[in-house]
Amino acid sequence: MRKVSVVTTLIDAIREFSKGHRGSGLVLLVAAALSSRIPGIGTAASLLLRAYRRLR
Repeated sequence: MRKVSVVTTLIDAIREFSKGHRGSGLVLLVAAALSSRIPGIGTAASLLLRAYRRLR
């Protein structure tokens, strides 16, 4: 299950970089790296970024 979280966070990071959102992509890359040690942090980062974008 951890590997799935890391992979989906990496996919989200790639999507952010392709849209030109370097800051968000970098945050997601760091979250993916930390996700291997802290389960769920990558998913949380993805959800928080999406919520932030909808609310602003």
